Amino acid sequence: MSRSASVRGQWFPFRYLNCVAVTFQVLLVFVTIIAQTQWPSVSGMYCNDLTPSVERPHSASITDFGAVGDGTTLNTKAFQNALFYLNSFANKGGAQLFVPAGRWLTGSFSLISHLTLSLDKDAVILGSPDSSDWPVIDALPSYGRGRELPGKRHQSLIFGSNLTDVIITGANGTIDGQGAIWWDWFHNHTLNYTRPPLVELMYSNRVVISNLTFTNSPFWNIHPVYCSQVLVQHLTILAPISSPNTDGIDPDSSTNVCIEDCYIRNGDDIVVIKSGWDEYGISFAHPSSNISIRNITGQTRNSAGIAFGSEMSGGISDVRVEGIRIVNSVHGIRIKTAPGRGGYVKNVYVADVSLDNVSIAIRITGNYGEHPDENYNKNALPTISNITIKNIVGVNIGDAGMLQGISGDNFSNICLSNVSLSVRSTNPWNCSLIEGYSNSVSPEICEQLRTSPGPGQVCYDGNSYPAAAAQPQSPQKSSASRLVNPFFCISWFLCR
Repeated sequence: MSRSASVRGQWFPFRYLNCVAVTFQVLLVFVTIIAQTQWPSVSGMYCNDLTPSVERPHSASITDFGAVGDGTTLNTKAFQNALFYLNSFANKGGAQLFVPAGRWLTGSFSLISHLTLSLDKDAVILGSPDSSDWPVIDALPSYGRGRELPGKRHQSLIFGSNLTDVIITGANGTIDGQGAIWWDWFHNHTLNYTRPPLVELMYSNRVVISNLTFTNSPFWNIHPVYCSQVLVQHLTILAPISSPNTDGIDPDSSTNVCIEDCYIRNGDDIVVIKSGWDEYGISFAHPSSNISIRNITGQTRNSAGIAFGSEMSGGISDVRVEGIRIVNSVHGIRIKTAPGRGGYVKNVYVADVSLDNVSIAIRITGNYGEHPDENYNKNALPTISNITIKNIVGVNIGDAGMLQGISGDNFSNICLSNVSLSVRSTNPWNCSLIEGYSNSVSPEICEQLRTSPGPGQVCYDGNSYPAAAAQPQSPQKSSASRLVNPFFCISWFLCR
């Protein structure tokens, strides 16, 4: 053997390790760039870089207005007086109302613009158990009545209308609706008006709700309605899984909404997008759109991890959902609608979902009844189209999917890919009156979706318009493998 051959043999392992290291560094940089740009580009666009850390030049404590944090003294007037005073700084950079450690019992109060409501980590705002401390207000125009009962409804514990630049935050302080008494009234049919949410903001923009725990809401927890530029992040939302209608986060007829990094365990949908009810939602015509939902973990007894509707008559579109983990629940992903709803759910992209012990992984329901009155138009049929669901993994699943459209109103462009579910049912898919495509779905999907997309056929890819559907690959490659593959050519170039 020549000396040069011997040297090449001795140096080959070191040269190989070096090129692998270089390749890994290049790959790491590339993946880091992707990770840093993929979601911020979406959430930044939708939420205009909202942040909970705005500096306010003026500040006050709720104790400055006579509040007592003993859990029994009613502090509604203290909150109202504090906010009346701080409103004088709205045009001077805004103000912060600080809630220190303690248990602060209160009825409903209304926020102001250019405000930060900030809770200490040991602060608990308690909702009054007296319904008279929750005022009765008009029904939402897109609903035409209270959601539970005809007529008016109770105002939320923390309320606001026509506001801008509002932040509700804290060091994981708690807002406790003490909802058990409301749940009893609901079950006993003794309510006079629809129950109140914990937080409801109407006709408002630049809203941030972050770093808090919400517990025991009488009804829905977080309800931005007719709002824009809303950021909801780093929340824990808790209610008994038997509690009625304690939805987690309900963006409703709102645009440019980002919901991220939350844990929710409750008695109804974990995150659900709405936009009005039957003829009232159709007439009000205020859609929900440009909504980003990511990194949500949750559990619900009766409902879904991520849901759309059933109140969707104003339309829902351009929704991107990623990084969802749902356990011990009835549904994973669900779309709910019915004849009479009108409206649409379209351009929805759901990816990277993990399910464990879920009864029905994916459900689309075209006969979800319940109407506000008898005046709805039975011929107002919803449009359900451009729904992409991909990269779904599930274990301990009952049924893979129930996908059911409406006679004379087939739901179209329903696309499923890279779906792997370990199911108990011997008939895992139940499909009717739907059209679409699938690729790499296990167990084998129903016949209506069994074809792969062909040239010119479309599956929504998470952008604001459908892109031409990719031809199926064999074997099917994940998005991660498609990212890595280009680096084989880099490795070959560096190491040959």
